Amino acid sequence: MKLDKLKNVITAMITPFKEDFSLDEEKYREFIRFQIDNGCHILTMGTTGESATLSHKEHKHAIDIAVDEAKKSGKDPFVLAGTGSNSTDEAISLSQYAENAGADGLLLVVPYYNKPVQHSLIDHFSKVADSVSLPIVLYNVPSRTGRNLEPETVSVLAHEKENIIGIKCASGDIDQITRVIKSTPEDFIVLSGDDSMTYHIMALGGKGAISVASNIIPKRMVEFTTTMNAGNWEKARKMQLELYDLFKVLFIETNPGPVKYAAEELGIMSEQMRLPLTPPLKDNKKKIKNVLKDLDILEGLF
Repeated sequence: MKLDKLKNVITAMITPFKEDFSLDEEKYREFIRFQIDNGCHILTMGTTGESATLSHKEHKHAIDIAVDEAKKSGKDPFVLAGTGSNSTDEAISLSQYAENAGADGLLLVVPYYNKPVQHSLIDHFSKVADSVSLPIVLYNVPSRTGRNLEPETVSVLAHEKENIIGIKCASGDIDQITRVIKSTPEDFIVLSGDDSMTYHIMALGGKGAISVASNIIPKRMVEFTTTMNAGNWEKARKMQLELYDLFKVLFIETNPGPVKYAAEELGIMSEQMRLPLTPPLKDNKKKIKNVLKDLDILEGLF
């Protein structure tokens, strides 16, 4: 079953831009192949992909590219498309486009800026879910959206909507994530949305991660989650401690600035981001580079 592929690493892919800040399709295709070849599934147009600064036309084009490269790979990776919005009608439009384009699932962020109350969130997600047949992963990241998706709300949606099959948890609150796992069906897929908490979330019953770090260390992240899904917690604990500094330094400034800089250091793509985001400050770049050196990442040991 294809949903089983969500129980590992899905890379929240960064988006390459040319010098004029237009989408670099050739580099994006190359990057998608790099992720798939290293065992990751892919998320196109999530927060890390700078979806907020892409036009809807560019957003749709990025989905088309991801689906096309996945098909060409011959490895049948799971293609998750970020289609959330602070407008329910826009979320429906993007979700229906992604379904027609051939995506395997949708990632729907909590509507940002509007700050809807919990019963409004139920109405929002339910309406989007009713408009498509694809499986939906909810995305709770209150530091970005200004509104927390409460465990009780997740439970209602998980029980009432057949195609709402999981959640990406990036609240930073392990107690809340515990309540989500405790109150949702056994087959509801809880994914870490914060690399530094993946170990803790999977120890509680989470199944994998939508990862930022896997942009630059895909093989290691696949090994990390595979080790936990196999029940080898001692090895996973050692990996957690080994990778912890990287997990933290990649959020030394607003994501995806640090991981894009790291990607440039590794020759993967340019660090360029669209305003209002900019590359990390010089002192923070030095800290990022030091961590990459300490982990031998700059030597190409992905």
